[in-house]
Amino acid sequence: MAKYLVIVESPAKVKTIKKFLGSNYEVVASQGHVRDMPKSQLGFDENFDPKYITIRGKGDVLSNLRKEVKKADKIYLATDPDREGEAISWHLYEALNLKEKKVARITFNEITQSAVKEALKNPRDIDMNLVDAQQTRRVLDRMVGYRISPLLWAKIKRGLSAGRVQSVTLKMICDREDEINAFIPKEFWSLDAHLTVEGEKKPLVAAFYGKGDEKVELTDKAQVEAIKKELKGAEFKVAEVKSGTRKKNSPLPFTTSTLQQEASKVLGFSTQKTMRIAQSLYEGVNVGKSTVGVITYLRTDSTRVSDEALKSAKDYVTKNFGENYNNPVEQSKGTGKKIQDAHEAIRPTDLLRTPEMMKEYLGRDELRLYTLIYKRFLASRMAPCVFDTVSTKIAAKDYTFKVSASKIEFDGYRAVYTSDEDEKDDKNALANKLDKKSKLKLDKLDGEQHFTQPPAHFTEAGLVKAMEEQGIGRPSTYAPTITTIMARHYVLKENKNLYVSDLGEVVNNMMEEAFPTIVDVSFTANMEQLLDAIEEGTVQWKTVVANFYPDLDEAVNKATKELEHVKVQDEESDEVCELCGRKMVFKFGPHGKFLACPGFPECRNTKSFLEKIGVECPKCGKDIVVRKTKKGRTYYGCEGAPDCDYMSWQRPLKEKCPKCSYPLTKRGNKKVCTKEGCDYIE
Repeated sequence: MAKYLVIVESPAKVKTIKKFLGSNYEVVASQGHVRDMPKSQLGFDENFDPKYITIRGKGDVLSNLRKEVKKADKIYLATDPDREGEAISWHLYEALNLKEKKVARITFNEITQSAVKEALKNPRDIDMNLVDAQQTRRVLDRMVGYRISPLLWAKIKRGLSAGRVQSVTLKMICDREDEINAFIPKEFWSLDAHLTVEGEKKPLVAAFYGKGDEKVELTDKAQVEAIKKELKGAEFKVAEVKSGTRKKNSPLPFTTSTLQQEASKVLGFSTQKTMRIAQSLYEGVNVGKSTVGVITYLRTDSTRVSDEALKSAKDYVTKNFGENYNNPVEQSKGTGKKIQDAHEAIRPTDLLRTPEMMKEYLGRDELRLYTLIYKRFLASRMAPCVFDTVSTKIAAKDYTFKVSASKIEFDGYRAVYTSDEDEKDDKNALANKLDKKSKLKLDKLDGEQHFTQPPAHFTEAGLVKAMEEQGIGRPSTYAPTITTIMARHYVLKENKNLYVSDLGEVVNNMMEEAFPTIVDVSFTANMEQLLDAIEEGTVQWKTVVANFYPDLDEAVNKATKELEHVKVQDEESDEVCELCGRKMVFKFGPHGKFLACPGFPECRNTKSFLEKIGVECPKCGKDIVVRKTKKGRTYYGCEGAPDCDYMSWQRPLKEKCPKCSYPLTKRGNKKVCTKEGCDYIE
């Protein structure tokens, strides 16, 4: 019988796919890319043709692949269904010299038996437009990284880097920091009427609106006090009650960006962790006696769903919730720009694999992410949530106060999925009972001062959202870009917020001065559109590269001559070096932040840095610090360890348990005691 060879990227997929195919199929892994441009040089010639060499350590992989190729009658290149995967297939074709062989390219959006077998029935040639788009990105990134990074080493310090997407992302964070620093708070006031409704026990709170139907902004205390004085002894009565209904559409299924955002907000995952766990769910999970991918491909910006999945979802919803819970309208996201629509949205491959069923097969974090993906997809196929709404105007002299209320009439998608925003919907239920005959009595008028708030610092989720909105990068680049700028210590993460370091500020200022185009958001977004055009075959890739390089080359040469050397001062700590008495400074090493004496090389004293969280250890009174396990998981322990064994997986709060005086910790909407055996929950 004929022998077929299927080449995939990841060894994790080999076992999964091999179980789907017969004995005359052999499945092997390339373990990612096998060729790349050399690290020791720019990597392309004067005509911009890349020079490819075998990646160090991949010689044995290629040798084994060549042996399998010789035995095979036909080879299927089954790398990932995106530009990077297409390029890997092309590199395998070239490196294995497959010109004389029968070769086909196959792709599948999910690693299930039906998807893999369907792909084998629909082979195609390697799409060179996709390959060229990937090559262009690689060459452009090489140009920026290899020409500008040495300049940063020379002008600031060694070990720094610049990147086409990385540098503009850093600028976005720096610009947000500038906005926050330049923000001037503006005073405003609110005025609430606390009312008692005859026959009701609960009070009603109505917010000041204005005079008659004209809205009035309250800007200072004098204005509020004048209104309060005018309304002293005034009669409050219901002037108008409007009833209606409001629909809240079900959420769209996840894309890479929205999954990273929601996993950050709901689960506290970093973008890198989300992608790592999603990759394992996609590549294959042991479910009983079978191995199968439980979610679809994780790098996508499309919300499209296959017809088969739509039918499956409709049947599942009808059976488990009822026909009226099905979404009658097909939802999709209109972006006004090209999206990678070859991929579906991220969804479970089989709705019968419920989170409850998968508990015994998945680890804790895998289950949490799978549950999020499962519920979001199921909710996207369900009917909108319908609210009964009531808007009430309350008159007092010439002034108007308003109160609104909503009550769920039909829960729709909320039967399976709710977000933070959904939780805020139900409020002021008492307003549903008001009518023009309701008798109101004023208890008090409560004026409160407020100030406008500056823009929030970026979180990883917020940065991913901003990158997607601005068209910076693509689904596959969000996580590695954020990881890189944090690894370079340009950006620091504290309580989920991202802050620019002194080093990041210096690098960004130099990039803005010498390479304004590289860090321009519009230019970078336009470059992404050109890469899409190359993928579509409407633009030649060498034209894009040839237009980009001369300006970059000129800017680098000019900056080399004109830019001055900048010294970045190390951040000083409160720790005093016990050997020489100098104040120690923060340094960064392969294992993170540490303290070092600034007197190096005369004084070589160093010590580990323990980040204090401002909470005392309940056992010995020393500070609780952030620590990590050998596998990198964060926990909170006593500064006095190993003499003191206090630890908590959740971050302790300053608030103490009223029962045992141990610190409380926040878990969802609850506060729980960190002491083992104490059952206090607030």
